[in-house]
Amino acid sequence: MLFALICKDKPGHLHVRKKTRPEHAAYLDGLNDSGLLKFAGPFLDGKGDPIGSMVMVEVEDQAAAEVIAAGDPYAKAGLFGSVEVLPWNWVFNKPENA
Repeated sequence: MLFALICKDKPGHLHVRKKTRPEHAAYLDGLNDSGLLKFAGPFLDGKGDPIGSMVMVEVEDQAAAEVIAAGDPYAKAGLFGSVEVLPWNWVFNKPENA
């Protein structure tokens, strides 16, 4: 099942995001290598600065998605003010191999 991890940064924490980005990217690479990551990227403010993240994973259940969300180095560094883990149904423009 697909789950969207919708993570919103705490205001004024861009420095935490920048400092932790290499570990975050390595974490996502590991999820990708294991076949769990479908896609990911940041939400942006009006200036183009990142203010959050959306990570789409395919896992068995909500609990597995929550473990992935909690394991993100951004989450561990205290970057996020909120994290929602929501089941998601890919209906339109679904890639052939998805």
